[in-house]
Amino acid sequence: MPKAHKPRCGSLQFWPRVRAKREYTRIRSWKTHTQSTLLLGFGGYKLGMTQALIEDTRKHSLTKGSAISVPATVLQCPPLKMYAVRLYGKNFLGEYVLTDVLYTHLDKMLKRKITLPKKKDLLSVEHAKKYLDRTVRVVALVFTQPHITSLSKKKPEIFEVGIGGATVVDQFTYATSLFGKEIRVGDLFKEHSFIDVHAVTKGKGFQGSVKRFGVSLKSHKSEKKRRAVGNLGAWTPKRVLYSVGLPGKMGYHVRTDYAKLLLSIDSDVSKINPRGAFPGYGFATGDYIVVKGSVPGPKKRFVRFNTSVRKRGIEHGLSVKAFSLESQQ
Repeated sequence: MPKAHKPRCGSLQFWPRVRAKREYTRIRSWKTHTQSTLLLGFGGYKLGMTQALIEDTRKHSLTKGSAISVPATVLQCPPLKMYAVRLYGKNFLGEYVLTDVLYTHLDKMLKRKITLPKKKDLLSVEHAKKYLDRTVRVVALVFTQPHITSLSKKKPEIFEVGIGGATVVDQFTYATSLFGKEIRVGDLFKEHSFIDVHAVTKGKGFQGSVKRFGVSLKSHKSEKKRRAVGNLGAWTPKRVLYSVGLPGKMGYHVRTDYAKLLLSIDSDVSKINPRGAFPGYGFATGDYIVVKGSVPGPKKRFVRFNTSVRKRGIEHGLSVKAFSLESQQ
């Protein structure tokens, strides 16, 4: 019989295998919108997973006319608040920050994350308009409100959110109009649309070759080790190549899931809270979204999502009938 070829199973698609610098990600690419002026991203805390009962009425679906059960992930999305508008310029080295326009009445919760500037250091909106002729991109600096959720933490997350619009002036005018207002997820996204989910995966600590790369166990007659690679490489070159599956730290990587279907956006927690609450989190409070399929990261992890950069519009023919409320304990 021919010898089966079984290479190492660890994917080289993500390389180098670096760990994330912080617990939540940053988004470097935003979908350009020229028709509507609005924020292009949001964020939420992962509650857990559930089962969604969906009536499939898609024309060419194999399960047309029947109710199907699909796995889904629940994200709690408390309202965001904006505390600054950032203007980016561009030169031969790339983009750089021109200036920031801070809100005059900053929230006290921001003290837990950053050092608040003095009022005399704040740049007025009228003065910032002088930079618009050199601005190539406008983003909003927002922060979360974890104290209104079931989490015990109070320190907010701070991140940038892209703004869609035809011109830079429209983006700046829209961004400054959000000062002092709460931004809700239902105002930015629609049900049955597609989003890109950005999160940091679970950290699994130091792991061996078998768990980290899927290396096969060696025969019981093999010498020395059993849960290790059989060969570290050729005699020449006189070094161990990067492609050899060696032990090391596993997990806690930045990952992006593209084109995830947004099943539901709601604030009625009685439709989603299971009996006995979500294990490891508690009960959902306030606004939440339900995403079809899984989402990277453990429970309580802050997950960012934005309008899908790929050409996906609205998924027609799917209507959510109910979510499973059975106990997960």
